[in-house]
Amino acid sequence: MKIIKSIFAVSIVYTLLACSDSAPKVSISIDDKDIQKKDTIISFEKETEGIVPKGFVVGNTCVKDSKWSVINDGGNKVVAQQAKNESDCFNILVLDNLFYKNFTLTVKMKAVAGEEDQGGGLIWRYIDNNNYYIARCNPLENNFRFYKVVNGNRKQLKSVDCNIKSVEWFTMSIIMNGNKITCSLNGIMMIETFDDTYPNAGKVGLWTKSDARSYFDDLTIQPIK
Repeated sequence: MKIIKSIFAVSIVYTLLACSDSAPKVSISIDDKDIQKKDTIISFEKETEGIVPKGFVVGNTCVKDSKWSVINDGGNKVVAQQAKNESDCFNILVLDNLFYKNFTLTVKMKAVAGEEDQGGGLIWRYIDNNNYYIARCNPLENNFRFYKVVNGNRKQLKSVDCNIKSVEWFTMSIIMNGNKITCSLNGIMMIETFDDTYPNAGKVGLWTKSDARSYFDDLTIQPIK
């Protein structure tokens, strides 16, 4: 039997796995050379208002569309999610065609409005709209939570109380190193845990739920060498 090896500029291999709580139906394997090694810093200041920022793609998990765009917030450009969706609709904005494995991921965020839900957070090791990690802060519930979304099912892994207020900027940071996850708010470590569901590199992005309208700024990804 002949074994043929092919090398592609970008190696993305999708593998069907058994359907279980810990194994997504589709996994993504990224060639090591395609994993980002340099810092990525996005301030949105050079982006055009009224449209999705360059390099990002919109995703959601409901019939209605999410409404992500760059806006002016008191003289400072930010990216905002302004759709008033319902129930378990997840509004997703992903930094496209860039893959990260171990890193510190940071964003500034402000919960602006929402009656059913508020706030939002960061997603990482993202495969698609149904498979990724997420940490989110909700000022309505006064909690900060870490989840994994597997085959579209969101499972809470950790939850702690927090005192983040609506319409106030705060900073969320995630350190992902191997299978260790550390989540912080305003420089204070709030959650530390381990999970092996998504061991490979993936994309990173922003997330809100339902009718949560939120602003995000200064997205920074610093790879751990």
